[in-house]
Amino acid sequence: MPQLKESLLKRKVQELTALYEISQALSLTLDMEKSMYSIMEILDKHMGMTRGTVTLLHMHTGELFIEVAHGLTESEKKRGIYKVGEGITGKVVETGVPAVIPKIGEEPLFLNKTKARKKDVAKKDISFICVPIKIGKNVIGAFSVDKIFSPEMPLEEDVRFLTIIASMIAQAVKIHQLIQTEKDKLVEENINLREELKGKYSFKNIIGNSSRMSEVFLMIGRVAKSDATVLIRGESGTGKELVAHAIHYNSLRSKRPFIKVNCAALPENLIEAELFGYERGAFTGAFERKAGRFELAEGGTIFLDEIGDLSQPTQVKILRVIQEREFERLGGTDTIKCNVRLITATNQNLEKLMAEHDFREDLYYRLNVFPIYLPPLRERKDDILLLSEYFLEKYAKENKKNIKRISTPAIDALMSYHWPGNVRELENCIERAVLMCEGEVIYAHHLPPTLQTAADTKTEIKRSLEELVSGFEKDIIIDSLKTTKGNISRSAQMLETTERILGYKIKQYNIDYRKYRS
Repeated sequence: MPQLKESLLKRKVQELTALYEISQALSLTLDMEKSMYSIMEILDKHMGMTRGTVTLLHMHTGELFIEVAHGLTESEKKRGIYKVGEGITGKVVETGVPAVIPKIGEEPLFLNKTKARKKDVAKKDISFICVPIKIGKNVIGAFSVDKIFSPEMPLEEDVRFLTIIASMIAQAVKIHQLIQTEKDKLVEENINLREELKGKYSFKNIIGNSSRMSEVFLMIGRVAKSDATVLIRGESGTGKELVAHAIHYNSLRSKRPFIKVNCAALPENLIEAELFGYERGAFTGAFERKAGRFELAEGGTIFLDEIGDLSQPTQVKILRVIQEREFERLGGTDTIKCNVRLITATNQNLEKLMAEHDFREDLYYRLNVFPIYLPPLRERKDDILLLSEYFLEKYAKENKKNIKRISTPAIDALMSYHWPGNVRELENCIERAVLMCEGEVIYAHHLPPTLQTAADTKTEIKRSLEELVSGFEKDIIIDSLKTTKGNISRSAQMLETTERILGYKIKQYNIDYRKYRS
């Protein structure tokens, strides 16, 4: 009797030690498989449990498979597939009740599917203990161990102890499932976002059907699938960044990062740190290592906008990256290899900067492998109406307004303006007009003042007030007829006048209402 008490006391100490080490192992990692193997090794070390398996229920097939096995080879592990209710493990999962086999050689239900216990079965001295793994009331698997049969220690103690371990395993499985669910969700969102970006930045979505833009589309299509360095040139607001996006998202690197850097927006003393990163202590305020934009773009594309604003020292480092595909962080000595595609853009005259020795000639020729020139809006007048309608639809939808079209006088104002700010200025102009408009039609007075003045539109007023008022009245009548598809009665109601007066005005201004009926 004293010997039994001593054995029980020793057993309790072993259990507490094992539980402590298991809790430590679970807290060190979120990797379920790694933590499960640690549990098995601890049980082998402290409790004399030689083989152990964590068998889980597959959510799709409904079969039981061995997730983690201690003391089994990979081939033995692969053979351990059960149906719910099959064998001892299957029964434990089906009923949720632990099973104890004192001697596996004497148990006909013991299937030994893994073929790992042929010698043990013959010896008839191996005990098999299997307990359910539960999350709440749901049985999600089973935890089983082998141990040498001992008549001195009741197996009920092992069942109690293993049930505690199984509850700890259940929590680890639950955390793993939550992490996997979130991971799958993030992967799916990432794929969807990339597809959305690919669609959004497809060069087919760059608005324009003029001959000048057709040339641009042709150039994008030719260079997108290659790794060639691209130099995009054009005035501010012509859409250089949009073209850079289109090249990347239609390239073979579309699944890798697209990193943008505006060289003009960063101070000269920070640009190198941003591009190449820095080591801890490289300069005042560098408290920890930071990866640069070239590192972040690994495998993808880096877009350097306003490349003409780079200082000479930075130009030298950029040249080295292009030639050698390597660089060092600020304050570092390790050479970092990089695999990135370079796309640059500028609105400056690089040839003039070279002549003034402000831009390196060797860098210019490295960047100018495949130049793409974006024409200013004043050179692609055919696209103004197309762009205006696109922006009208976009901002009407954003502001929940039922604006259907732009009036003829407003279109004339848009077409006669010289657009120094290019497409960006046109977009801002239409957005303002949408905010100002309360009806279904954008009129000239909804446009910014710069578009309404004769000086800015380069026109000269040579008509009397009566002629101007008559012209405005004619435009309003035409707009109403366009809206009602040539229906005089509905146009009269819209303009809050009578059919007789409207008919008189139509005749006075020689308006052919029938051509609006199509």
